[in-house]
Amino acid sequence: MKAEILWAWRRLNANYWFYPALFAVSALLLAFVSLWLDRSGYADWLNNFAWKIAWLDPARPEGASTMLQVIAGSMIAVASTVFSITIVAVSYASGTYGPRLLINFMEDKGNQLSLATFIGTFVFALTVLRTVRAADEPPTNPVDAASSFPGFVPQLSLLLAFILMIVSVAVLVFFLNHVPSSIRINNVIKDIGKRLMKAVAKTYPDDGDRDAPDNRPRGRPLRAEKAGYIQLIDFGDMEKLARECECEITLMVRTGDFVHKGLPILEIANGSCHEGCMEELRECFTQGSSRTPEQDPEFLIDELVEIGLRALSPGINDPFTAVTALHWLGAATADLGKRRLVKDICEGDAEDCPIHPVADDFRHFVQRGFGAIRSAVATSPIASKIMLDTLRNAALTIEGEKRRELLLGEAAQLREQARLALEGPDRREVEDRFDAVMMDFKQA
Repeated sequence: MKAEILWAWRRLNANYWFYPALFAVSALLLAFVSLWLDRSGYADWLNNFAWKIAWLDPARPEGASTMLQVIAGSMIAVASTVFSITIVAVSYASGTYGPRLLINFMEDKGNQLSLATFIGTFVFALTVLRTVRAADEPPTNPVDAASSFPGFVPQLSLLLAFILMIVSVAVLVFFLNHVPSSIRINNVIKDIGKRLMKAVAKTYPDDGDRDAPDNRPRGRPLRAEKAGYIQLIDFGDMEKLARECECEITLMVRTGDFVHKGLPILEIANGSCHEGCMEELRECFTQGSSRTPEQDPEFLIDELVEIGLRALSPGINDPFTAVTALHWLGAATADLGKRRLVKDICEGDAEDCPIHPVADDFRHFVQRGFGAIRSAVATSPIASKIMLDTLRNAALTIEGEKRRELLLGEAAQLREQARLALEGPDRREVEDRFDAVMMDFKQA
């Protein structure tokens, strides 16, 4: 249950309705509070203070009503325009760079908070507008009769509405700059690359050159009851259950894997686990219809690979976008090559951890990244030479000899692939670059 709640909260932050709804409710409460202050006389000081400042003249009922109508009408119009622009930008980005990138734009806080600001200002202005009373209208609230001006004009609420309007204009200027900037391919790749490196550091916090051990205990399987992608695993609750049952749990799947009914998702070894415990263990897994970046660095690697493959397709033929994706993929691979690939999933001592995740190794990540994009890169002499340089630069920062050899092997496979895809001077240039890369390794 905790995993489901945690997952629901994270998904709320990736929707366009959550922050607008939150800002709308907050604006409604702010309007009620400011109107109460106006009616209770706590804002009378503002009337006296306003006479001393030329630009802060007290508003009259007709002017206040007109101003609030303009603010409310313009804000809802701007909110509609902002939503339309956002949908067009998201559609363009997902169609151009790949559908998996849609979640990156859905989680963009700049778009969410911009839309929420306009909605909140609209709700505040509309709520205050309904309380403005003209001079010839009888007071509907006994407290309003004590006002020094004919009718009722909530001066404090009106000032807050004016401030919110100024904030909304500033947010609109930010949004108009943010949208084209957010769909620039270099910025898109940079955000994915930085998020990938952050996920790598969080998943594998220790330095080293050792892969996860594969001597995991085997036991009684717990099988999935429905089909879907593993989106989140609650390791905290799983560890607690394992220690209570005095057993060891061996995971058979990673976050991001697709499972169907009857497929083992974990095995329980060296202990007993009753049916209630088995059900609680099953609740530690959250399944859904799509993969997400949560606990899944491979998803971000796949995004970089997808961008590179699309850029190198014959219909687009944009090798320089692929070059940018290769650079960030190389940076993440170099970071992985310097880390001990053992997941930090237990709060206590890792040596005493009763949870045994699926073993990760450096070869898996190299094949998932460079291996998946290699065949497309081999068709482009520009991308081929850059990928050889990227593999060299990544290997030169890694101390583990086996991991360096894996990157050298990937460079050799790229050369073989390029020999089949290229010819003439292009093939010779790629082979010369490969020879230069090998020379650098020998001298390092």
